[in-house]
Amino acid sequence: MEEWEKFSTVKKRGEWAELQFMAAAAQRRFMVCKPYGDSGAYDVGVDHGLNYIRVQVKSSTSQRGRGYWCDFTRFEHYNDYTLEEVDLFAAYVIPENVWYLIPAAQLVRDRKRGAMLCPVVQPVKKNTFRYEGYKDAWWLLTKSRRGLGMCGRGRM
Repeated sequence: MEEWEKFSTVKKRGEWAELQFMAAAAQRRFMVCKPYGDSGAYDVGVDHGLNYIRVQVKSSTSQRGRGYWCDFTRFEHYNDYTLEEVDLFAAYVIPENVWYLIPAAQLVRDRKRGAMLCPVVQPVKKNTFRYEGYKDAWWLLTKSRRGLGMCGRGRM
C-alpha cells in the first residue's frame, strides 16, 4: 500500500496534496502563503514580485485507461469556480508524482469540471491532449493574473 493510500478521507489526502504543492513551489524559490481556515475558494497564494496568484490544489489517483481523471469542482458544492476566486489550478497526479499547473481561465473557457491528465502515456484522442502542455508548468507562477487570463485564450 502506498503512503497516499493510507489517508482515511479524501479531505485529508487533499490537505496533504496542498502541503506537497507548497513544498514544491518553495523548492523553486516561490513565496507561498496559506489562507487561514478552509472556507476560501483557493488553497494557496503564491507571491512572486508584484504578482499574487490564487491557487486551488486538486489531486488524482483515479486511473482511467491511459490517464488519470482529475475533478475541478468544489469538494462539497458541485458548482464551478470563477475567475474572481481562482487564478490557477495545481493538479497533482499522485501515483506518478507529476504536477499540472493549469490556468483557471483555460478550464473556464473550456467549461471543464474535470480533465483527463496523461503524464505517462500520450493520449490517443487529440482533445484529451489539451492539458499536457501544462505538465510541470511551474513558470506559470511568474505570470500576473492578467497573463494567466491570456493563457486561457490560447496564448501561453
